[in-house]
Amino acid sequence: MLVPPLDPREAWKPLPASAWNSDLARHLLRRAGWAARPEEVARSVDEGLSRTLARLFPAHPPPLPRPVFLTRVSERIEQLQPLKRAAPTVEDRRGLEREERELERLATADFAFKWLQAAVDPSRSVYEKWILFLSDVYVVSNEKIRRSEYIYLHFDTLRAGGIGPAPALTKAVSRSPAMIGYLDLNRSSKRAPNENFARELFELFVLGEGNYTEDDIKEAARAFTGYRYNPKNGFRLATRDHDNGRKTVFGKTGRFDGDDVVDLAYEQPAAATFLPREMARFYLTDQTLPPEFFAPLGQAWRGTGFSLRELCLRFFGSLAFYHPAFRANYIKSPLHYYLGLVQDLGLDVLPLERTTLQPLRQMGQQMFQPPNVRGWVGGRLWINSSTLAARRQLAQTLCSPLDESRFNADEKIELEVARDAGRRRFTVDEERIRAFTALGPRGIADRLCDYFLPGRVDDGYRSALVDYLSSAPDDAVFEDRARRATITVLQSPEYQLC
Repeated sequence: MLVPPLDPREAWKPLPASAWNSDLARHLLRRAGWAARPEEVARSVDEGLSRTLARLFPAHPPPLPRPVFLTRVSERIEQLQPLKRAAPTVEDRRGLEREERELERLATADFAFKWLQAAVDPSRSVYEKWILFLSDVYVVSNEKIRRSEYIYLHFDTLRAGGIGPAPALTKAVSRSPAMIGYLDLNRSSKRAPNENFARELFELFVLGEGNYTEDDIKEAARAFTGYRYNPKNGFRLATRDHDNGRKTVFGKTGRFDGDDVVDLAYEQPAAATFLPREMARFYLTDQTLPPEFFAPLGQAWRGTGFSLRELCLRFFGSLAFYHPAFRANYIKSPLHYYLGLVQDLGLDVLPLERTTLQPLRQMGQQMFQPPNVRGWVGGRLWINSSTLAARRQLAQTLCSPLDESRFNADEKIELEVARDAGRRRFTVDEERIRAFTALGPRGIADRLCDYFLPGRVDDGYRSALVDYLSSAPDDAVFEDRARRATITVLQSPEYQLC
């Protein structure tokens, strides 16, 4: 267990306005988002910390429009249902089922690209990462759900409720079709209550292990019976399957329904510190901090009515968040590494599975498919010989000219669609490298060290880059060395950290 670097009574106090500077702005943007683009750093320094946080966590966050392709797929899948039931042969039915699976796969990939394109937008990056964090608390997996529309609706629920009261978000999540399917609420009835959701509600969503009893779970499970979802009509409570009897949860007795149980859970002392601890694991350190470290933060959060926006403003504006013990030493997740590369290099998301989603899987993070109900563990588990090789290959690919001859016909069509939408910079081309070389050896070394790397770089590291670039015999070799130096820095251990 990590010894807290600050007294808990001081840790969550606001950072003094006089301490705000470009180094801390870079830390905020890299930790709360993906990368620290120079223009974003300058804007944040000019605005000050309070105004910056108010902008990054807006009171009315922008929606992510429902993908058009998802709507088309949902309509086609609805058409397939009666066709499957009426299929004259087993082989005919299997053919329709194969079409359905392929449509779902394509729609899930399309939504993944839509989210990546939104997340890489600097104006949205911090809030989209917050949505990613919430999805790592309220975990669902497409491996079980296999419905792209349900995954989209789950993320839409998190986005819409991500700045409001936590109890309201938890109640909304209990009605999410993805959650209803993932934790088997759709199979829970008063005759056979399923305990999966009630258990995860207490253990992984609100309280943490050890802050409830098995009887609390059994009684709470009765309150969530009858939760159903239909694509045509949405959520409904099936009254014939719902247990409306008296239940005893956390020592209180009544005819509780699911929303009542959520309220009871948030009345427990552990509710105030559970989510802040999860935030620390996701944003601060992969080492465990003692529960008492979060008591003052939890008390303040409870006083706001569990406002998630107020929690973000306090957490990311605190002395603890900017303490040196939590800077330039946190391993980036695969998504963070990829989106940070794209932002640092000024690129667009290339919407091809083979070039984007496959590398993410190879680095250990398949979108919308966390390994289990606990979500992504992260930290040092992100790095092994295989995933590190995949990271290095990704940096190499993004810094090399795009080889369109490798693409099949469908991929070329997707590429043209992206270009028609104004997305054209998918890799670092020769023109970008020539512009980069105009900085000269010292300018390139300073840009690579100060712009891409999160910590202070010693003089020897910087000098080695300058010497390598300065010894190029001609312009062609200089351009090649500028590219190689960039790739080397992006593959370095230092760049894996934020």
